[in-house]
Amino acid sequence: MALKKSELYSSLWSSCDELRGGMDASQYKDYVLVLLFIKYVSDKYAGVPYAPITIPPGASFKDMVALKGKPDIGDQINKKIIGPLANANKLSDMPDFNEPGKLGSGKEMVERLTNLIAIFENKSLDFSKNRAEGDDILGDAYEYLMRHFATESGKSKGQFYTRAEVSRVIAQIIGIHDAATTSATTVYDPTCGSGSLLLKVGDEAVWKLYQLF
Repeated sequence: MALKKSELYSSLWSSCDELRGGMDASQYKDYVLVLLFIKYVSDKYAGVPYAPITIPPGASFKDMVALKGKPDIGDQINKKIIGPLANANKLSDMPDFNEPGKLGSGKEMVERLTNLIAIFENKSLDFSKNRAEGDDILGDAYEYLMRHFATESGKSKGQFYTRAEVSRVIAQIIGIHDAATTSATTVYDPTCGSGSLLLKVGDEAVWKLYQLF
């Protein structure tokens, strides 16, 4: 059964409701996008040998769920989930889930993070088997959120992130679809912000690989 985009988008925007008020959209977007990423890669790759993303033991979304309600939930997310995932996959600039200035302190932080995690437990958000009719469900969800974050911040989409149409053209101009790309191929974006351009470059490279096999 294909994952309905309407259900996904509704759940994602509900997760934003848990964070509004404590911070600007340009800040809380990081928490929502990281939760989406962890849920997606856990569903797709946890326990899968030679997966493109390494999920260290004890650092999956399921392990994050086990932290709900704990008085030190923010600190534990950082140490048990974010840290191991970042180290195993050479990720950087991950948000701090133990930041009282943004997430509140004490009971407020516990409730906010617990409710945020619970939203992503929705059974309709099972990325392990569901796909939205062949679409890039993660990429579509990412762009949906970025559009709305731009509106929340009072900025145009072009100020907040590189529009999909522009990214797609640039990805074609650099000629990666003609290159013999492998899993070791890298692309450098010196002004990388949201990563939308890199996503489109990845699409072009994957398209070429599909044509080769």
